[in-house]
Amino acid sequence: MSINDQAYKKAIEVIRACAKPTGLYASGLPGGYEATWARDSMTTALGASLVGTEFKSVIAKSIGLLAKNQGPMGQIPNCVGSFNTDRQSDVTFNSVDSSCWFIIGSFVYASAFKDNSLLKKYAREISKALWWLRSQDPDCVGLLAQQPTNDWEDAFPHKYGYTIHCNALFYAALKFLGENELAKTLQKTINGEIRAYSSLYSKLLGHYYPWGWKNHDNIREHEEWFDTAGNLLAIITGLATPAIAKSILGYIEKNQVNKPYPCKAIWPPIKPEDKEWHDYFALCDAREPLSYLNAGVWPFIGGFYVAALVKTKEFKKAERALESLAEGVLRKSKIRALDKEYEFNEWLHGATGKPSGEPYQAWSAGTYLYAYECVRRKKVLYF
Repeated sequence: MSINDQAYKKAIEVIRACAKPTGLYASGLPGGYEATWARDSMTTALGASLVGTEFKSVIAKSIGLLAKNQGPMGQIPNCVGSFNTDRQSDVTFNSVDSSCWFIIGSFVYASAFKDNSLLKKYAREISKALWWLRSQDPDCVGLLAQQPTNDWEDAFPHKYGYTIHCNALFYAALKFLGENELAKTLQKTINGEIRAYSSLYSKLLGHYYPWGWKNHDNIREHEEWFDTAGNLLAIITGLATPAIAKSILGYIEKNQVNKPYPCKAIWPPIKPEDKEWHDYFALCDAREPLSYLNAGVWPFIGGFYVAALVKTKEFKKAERALESLAEGVLRKSKIRALDKEYEFNEWLHGATGKPSGEPYQAWSAGTYLYAYECVRRKKVLYF
């Protein structure tokens, strides 16, 4: 059995462990992330939906759980479950990407299983989620704005205003909903074709800024480190033009963002002496360069990297990247007092590849399955 097929088989095992009566947990081992996150569950669904109908029910339960706990103004919760005990709540919000993923996941379910029942059942919740998202546009330019810590990179790094990560997801959500004019405006703005003051693409850097906000005369509020997941999502969803997509992938190769395994979360790492550093960074695992979100390798981003290569028809590179990703996800680690070592870890060290974080991570498994199928079919699925 090839290493790709070994990883494929293990990924299904991991998702089985994450499949619970209420929906998909973010990880499948006792003491891990024992709750349903919108982003984790719907990202996992990209791949879990491609292995027959085994996970159809648990994906539906995840969508239903998120819909049931929708906020009064339409916001989809970040997490449903008792994981965040310090907040004394089983439902937490404080995210923008969760509402995008809820919409995307609902359409992925319909497409994968040829079943529109959830789109009909949750039509009101989907409409309210779109309304809430469109309300996050304080300058009425058609972009999604956010506060710091409002997406998957929560505690690190600091970003606000218009981010490439959430706007790529918003673009996909608009396309799924048939809001093509809104999507086109977003695309033209992000890529600098109109309203250049709100653009996120930098020709000089060859990739999108991670975030940007206001202009103050000739000074723009923005940062220039490379947000890997956001840039790759821009390629996969079609937000990036072919020329921009090629430039982004060239940046990744040149700077070895795809090494030792695909892909590091950001590049370069942010250090205490850098202007992008904030004091509270020292309190999280990202305080060490090449660890956690600070240029650590995140396998779920690696799945997006493989898919982005397929999107640009770099099929040979996609095959090699998938094999590298398989090597990474199959590295084992031991955590807590569990009985053995486990694969599909949350993240790996950005230089040594040593696995860390929580094993049996759902979205690490889900995006591996997604990448595997994109390579096999030579097509980016759903988008």
